[in-house]
Amino acid sequence: MIDPADPAELERLLERHGIHAKKRLGQNFLVDIELRDRIAAALGAGAGDEVLEVGAGAGTLTVALARTGARVVAVELDRRLVHALRTATKTLSNVEVVEGDVLKLDLRAQFPEGGELVAGNIPYYLTGALIRLLLEPSPRPRRLALLVQREVAERWSAKQGGSLATVAVQVFAEARLELVVPPEAFAPPPRVESALAVLDVRPQPAVKVPDLPAFFRFVEQVFQFRRKQLGPVINRITGRPPDALAMLGIDPTRRAETLSLAEWETIYRDLAS
Repeated sequence: MIDPADPAELERLLERHGIHAKKRLGQNFLVDIELRDRIAAALGAGAGDEVLEVGAGAGTLTVALARTGARVVAVELDRRLVHALRTATKTLSNVEVVEGDVLKLDLRAQFPEGGELVAGNIPYYLTGALIRLLLEPSPRPRRLALLVQREVAERWSAKQGGSLATVAVQVFAEARLELVVPPEAFAPPPRVESALAVLDVRPQPAVKVPDLPAFFRFVEQVFQFRRKQLGPVINRITGRPPDALAMLGIDPTRRAETLSLAEWETIYRDLAS
């Protein structure tokens, strides 16, 4: 069986299919077998589980996920890589290769009861949209183990919500930075460090608000003025005076990226909902 995490085997596989990595698609292939196996282990998949792999590429992680005995649905957008992926997994009966854009796939048709595990080496440009797609609709996955830019993994696991995607992650999951992956673990190496973020999805959202989509729209509005102080921003969005924040124990000179999840909930419930 081909193991695309072996640099020599990956090179032969890509040459066979006439493939060169495309920067615009964020294609960086993981070529470190030990790290690859640690990533697969962090997902915690086993026989009887269902796994969605996003951006399966040439099958580097797919092969390790299949060894767990789980059903693996491996999604890849690049048609050339789909052919390589099928070659790498042709002896694995528990792998289903799907060609397509994960943002446009009907994931509920693949996993109608939710509770699936999600893994992938995520192109950096795709991270925000993918997280919302996976976490906001119900039923939700059980756990996500995603290779992302290190800075993103650090924001997700921080106590403050530094972006809309960070707030969304923290509302729906408990996030931790599992391990750092250096550029040389990839071919070609990216210009930034990566990290494995593991997200354990909560049984219920962490904020108790009457309208969750409206809450996220409010957070998104505030982040449009991320460099400005919160007092004038809240005044502009809600019409409430800047000192309304002080009444809630929140300094109106702070900025959106410093707010904790509990503070976002308080501001929304008391001033915006």
